[in-house]
Amino acid sequence: MVFELQNITMSTSQRQLGFLQALEDDGCTVKGKVLPVPVFEGVNSIGRDDLVSASKQVSRNHVSLNASPDGTCELSVDGQNPVVIKSGSGKTKLLPKTKASIASGDIIEFLPGKLPYKLVFEPAQAVLMLQSSVELSTEIHVCQQSDTRLSEPRLDELSILATTKKREWETIIIDSDDDGQVTKKQKQQLLDDEALARALQDEEDRAARASMGASVSVSSGQHVGASSSSGIVNRGEESFGIEYEAGCRSSSTFRLMQVKGLPQWANKGCVNIRGVIQGDVQVALLSNYMVDIDWLLEACPRLRTVPSVVVFHGEGGGSLELLQASKPNSWLLHKPPLRLSYGTHHSKAMFLIYPTGVRIVVHTANLIYIDWNHKSQGLWMQDFPYKSGVAQDSKSSPFENDLVEYLQALEWGGCMANVSGLGEVRINAAFFRRFDYSSALVRLVGSVPGYHQGRNLTKWGHLKLRTILQEQCFDEQFKGSPCVYQFSSLGSLDEKWMDEFASSVQAGSTLGKEKLGPGPVQIIWPTVEDIRCSIEGYAAGGAVPSPQKNVERPFLSNYWTRWQADHTGRRWFLLTSSNLSKAAWGALQKNNSQLMIRSYELGVLFLPSLVGINSNITPFSCTYSSSVVPRGLRSKTDDEGLGQVGHPKLVTLSWKKSNDGKEDRDTIVRLPLPYALPPVKYGPKDIPWSWDRTYTQPDVYGEVWPRQVRRYTKQNQ
Repeated sequence: MVFELQNITMSTSQRQLGFLQALEDDGCTVKGKVLPVPVFEGVNSIGRDDLVSASKQVSRNHVSLNASPDGTCELSVDGQNPVVIKSGSGKTKLLPKTKASIASGDIIEFLPGKLPYKLVFEPAQAVLMLQSSVELSTEIHVCQQSDTRLSEPRLDELSILATTKKREWETIIIDSDDDGQVTKKQKQQLLDDEALARALQDEEDRAARASMGASVSVSSGQHVGASSSSGIVNRGEESFGIEYEAGCRSSSTFRLMQVKGLPQWANKGCVNIRGVIQGDVQVALLSNYMVDIDWLLEACPRLRTVPSVVVFHGEGGGSLELLQASKPNSWLLHKPPLRLSYGTHHSKAMFLIYPTGVRIVVHTANLIYIDWNHKSQGLWMQDFPYKSGVAQDSKSSPFENDLVEYLQALEWGGCMANVSGLGEVRINAAFFRRFDYSSALVRLVGSVPGYHQGRNLTKWGHLKLRTILQEQCFDEQFKGSPCVYQFSSLGSLDEKWMDEFASSVQAGSTLGKEKLGPGPVQIIWPTVEDIRCSIEGYAAGGAVPSPQKNVERPFLSNYWTRWQADHTGRRWFLLTSSNLSKAAWGALQKNNSQLMIRSYELGVLFLPSLVGINSNITPFSCTYSSSVVPRGLRSKTDDEGLGQVGHPKLVTLSWKKSNDGKEDRDTIVRLPLPYALPPVKYGPKDIPWSWDRTYTQPDVYGEVWPRQVRRYTKQNQ
């Protein structure tokens, strides 16, 4: 799930001394429709993210250009492959870790014989690229709706201006497969001045800490801090909270991630990565699709002190080389095997081991700057203690079995680590049976590649979801209710598979033991106008990477909806890394006796039944002592003295309690979804977004589509 709430653009004066102009393979003809790569005074890091059509043989930080106003420029080869410099009739091959001086007019082949770029270096004509010292674009496009509004000023001393500053030097990079499924490794162009952004964030943090006062726990929300092994909370590290009316509870374990630049009220209840990876972490297992270790260590310095870190990834070629080169020496990498072609390791999760228990996190964000700062992402997080002597002899919970089976499917042999109280132990899939998951508020729904048959048929993918839902009973009001799908990429689908998938998501019975029956399927998908008028303009379409051959299938027109309406109750809710594709969810084969899945995925299913069972239990925390658990995390009994469990209900943030008093004893749990439900159907003029179409009506930046959007940028430049 990826929702774009707001993008913030900041700019500072930058002195451009020249640029790199792309050439055709002949090394002479200028390559048309390709924006040049700017060269600024000082060190410029340039790699495949800056170059059009660059392969993974080009590292993300392939070369460095150190440009001086006096006209001199030094090139250093930082990547794993050599670079060729053509100067006049001469040619020089530079090996990795070597340097050479270059001049205006020289041609750089970023790979020998490939990717030629001409350096145009004119210091006498250097100009200030951006005139204003601070300009903030605070136009908010909320949940892709058609209307926009300006936010309130974030800081009193700043004058916030609405702007439509043109974005520059941008490139899109994608991968595709035979199934028509497009997998885009996205990382948005950062035009803002990072130093100013950090200053703004620090100011907000100081304001948040000031509002906290000297109290660790505040009645209006929650404070997440780091704890030492003695359980003492360090104040002021992270803070967040959501206000709820009497009788309602936060989902506690489900959060949205903070979005940089949003006003303080919009980030209430949201977390950042430091609020997730905190406390005395002794082992960290990080699972993801994209991993930027340089950003990760900067965003979460605590990881530098974690003794044992393992990264599960799906990288290969030059991306794997970069991952290996940038990781700390003590970190371990593991690439789960992909049994079938065109699959990916797409699961996004963290497993953090503490002296007192384990924190398990399932989320939707890549471990890259843009996903944790400029996108609204979902995150589930819950802590579990070690089993007591009695619990060790009890039957394993469904959550425990699902977790261990998923970790086993990764085919990771484990590693040795020192854990306080245990000494040196092997951390592997079996190790996670040491924890007590009886209080789990969700069920795990995973996907692993392979042809699944027999007892494994219903263990993964959409058949796993179907099996869990078949055991559930829901209120009568949900009989034949709509099923809403929201995702950021659409695979190559057909009506047969859509019916197959719908049979899984519509499983379950009413409290009267009647089948829920089929209900209408509603797919939330942005229109062309939504993209064009969004805060990013057409560039936002790069985050919705589906081609028209997938999007414009006639049968899909019955499903398209937009998110505009009132919030209502939810039957259940699934937060997952899976997009809507056969590769992620699986497709039945051989007369429904085999499920074929291509990719690794992981999600968590929120069910009213689990909320009801555990509503009177104060959640365990690895980073709080029992005496300082925040109010938002306490049980209903702790706060209100109510020992009786009410009827559990999952609702969205805008749900309102009825006035008849019937819901006074219900356990109401709010899910902070960043859009309104149910959605409304497309109108006659609405066109679903396809990123490989041509759109000529200018967006808010005066741009048309296709445009070039740089998705990878070194964050500390």
